[in-house]
Amino acid sequence: MRAALNPSSSVKVRCCVVGGGPAGMMLGYLLGRAGIDVVVLEKHADFFRDFRGDTVHPSTLQVMDELGLIDGFLKLPHQRLQKMDGLFGGTPVRIADLSRLHTKYPFIAFMPQWDFLNFLREEGRRFASLKVMMNTEAVDLIRHGDTIAGVRAKTPDGAIDIEADLTIACDGRHSTVRERAGLEVEEIGAPMDVLWFRAGRKADETENLFARIEPGKMMITFDRGDYWQCAYVIAKGQYEAVKARGLPALLDEVVRMAPVLRSGIADVKSFDDVKLLTVAINRLKRWTRPGLLLIGDAAHAMSPVGGVGVNLAVQDAVATANLVADKLQRGCPSEDELDAVRRRREFPVRMTQAMQVVVQNNIISGALQGGDRPLKVPLIVRLITALPWLQGIPARLIALGVRPEHVQSKAAPASSAPNSVGLMSR
Repeated sequence: MRAALNPSSSVKVRCCVVGGGPAGMMLGYLLGRAGIDVVVLEKHADFFRDFRGDTVHPSTLQVMDELGLIDGFLKLPHQRLQKMDGLFGGTPVRIADLSRLHTKYPFIAFMPQWDFLNFLREEGRRFASLKVMMNTEAVDLIRHGDTIAGVRAKTPDGAIDIEADLTIACDGRHSTVRERAGLEVEEIGAPMDVLWFRAGRKADETENLFARIEPGKMMITFDRGDYWQCAYVIAKGQYEAVKARGLPALLDEVVRMAPVLRSGIADVKSFDDVKLLTVAINRLKRWTRPGLLLIGDAAHAMSPVGGVGVNLAVQDAVATANLVADKLQRGCPSEDELDAVRRRREFPVRMTQAMQVVVQNNIISGALQGGDRPLKVPLIVRLITALPWLQGIPARLIALGVRPEHVQSKAAPASSAPNSVGLMSR
């Protein structure tokens, strides 16, 4: 049984957004922009999480442009990627070329997610109706009969009840809100996990390779300016076996696959510098309860294939604001009105997950099985590499997704009043 948590105070808002990730912060910004009384809860004291995704795709850049934020956003430190090149069993391949897209921002911006989230929080301070509560973790739901009426949260100062007409869960693939609401998750599965670490980079070290695939091994590297961000893919459940072989064995294999990392690999001093990302693909069968909506990873966990998770979450947030912001001005939308978000977003989620499963089953699983036979480049990859015009097709799927969303929610009249600090500083 869970221990009782006696609230020391309570707050009443129109909308409570649980989770300060990309979905939660973007939705909070959009609802605050619309003049809706909204609070975003983030359980950590800051946004610094080294293992969070940091690929900002053209679909998200377009949203930032539509909000009038793009100039300031692109002033933040970032790197840009257009061509996705790799080595498949030693054979050079090109997976996608974003320069072929007819879009305003034909590149992927690599930016630490904490910079993205801090940017949204700072820009959101102009909206008096938006409050962000850091160090505030939702631990249970408040119920009025069958209706969700807010959340009970813990803070460094004690428990607090946040009563809300509408609660929106954006608290990730291990969602507490989802578990408390008893919503059923459909597991799709993934054959791999990922070891995430960084290696130092010298100014004269340049390489355009994005992915390396060999029998039994796969690795992704991102040029992050002063360091290389690395993702070493392992078969599902093999982390303890990798640890048992020892860190030197792992790093020797990493440098063999990616010699450019040789000078900087000393930055990885122990397994404490290596983060395990447990890969999962799943989705909810039902995204709502009366008074409750789930979006982002809380509704559908994505594979890292394509790096689309952050951008799917942002798209969910934009669609949610488009569909419910006006209704929220008058109170909580009905469950059927809330379910319009699922009806809008389920198709792109299912299609994206289906494409991720195809890549997993036809490329990643075969590579991770190993064996003595050399890897053969799949026919579709050979065709894409040989015919440059085909490189725009995967580029579009990765960059824009199946159904990109555009900002339609209205902005409330501008207010010059600074945001209150009572909830902001918690």
